[in-house]
Amino acid sequence: MAKINKLIKGSKRFADAEFKKYKHKFGDLVKNGQHPKTLFIGCSDSRVIPSLITNSDPGDLFVIRNIGNFVPEYQPDSDFHSTAAAIEYAVSVLEVKDIIVCGHSHCGAIEALYKPVITDPDLIHVKKWLELGEKPKALVANFNLLTKKRILRATEEISTLFQLENLLTYPAVQKRVKQKKLFLNAWHYRIESGKIFTYNFDKEEFLPL
Repeated sequence: MAKINKLIKGSKRFADAEFKKYKHKFGDLVKNGQHPKTLFIGCSDSRVIPSLITNSDPGDLFVIRNIGNFVPEYQPDSDFHSTAAAIEYAVSVLEVKDIIVCGHSHCGAIEALYKPVITDPDLIHVKKWLELGEKPKALVANFNLLTKKRILRATEEISTLFQLENLLTYPAVQKRVKQKKLFLNAWHYRIESGKIFTYNFDKEEFLPL
């Protein structure tokens, strides 16, 4: 209960003090609705906070967070697809101009790809979800990387590129990219330094923002 009390106290401090800094901003967002220009797809990792690492204001980012910042391929069926639904809404309703898939260092999902297969029945959905990381893992296996640290870093980075490929399986994403109304970006956030690297498609490498 002690930890939840910290959150309760924090919410009260926000309402009583911090909210005043953004009062007019929130007022505009309520009156005029949200119009974010960027869809940020990041990991659920508690150390990766999109608005904090981009120094963004309320209303700037439409955010999707899941384990491993993965993007499933487009599947036009009647099942429940949380990530897909949010992508469709961001692209077709909010008409965002950029999509960022942001991986990060020390990612538990990526590390889990190199551990024994999950057999715990309580993690059945986690096991299935991690299949989305198998393709980048297979590609990295072709590289001559000698240390676990380098293997994990390469998988984290390359995984973001695979997620961009999966984004292009969504008809609305593909359409707007072809029209040059939407741009896809692959980022890698280094928790230990606070720095972000972005993939340069011309040089085919991750470079500092």
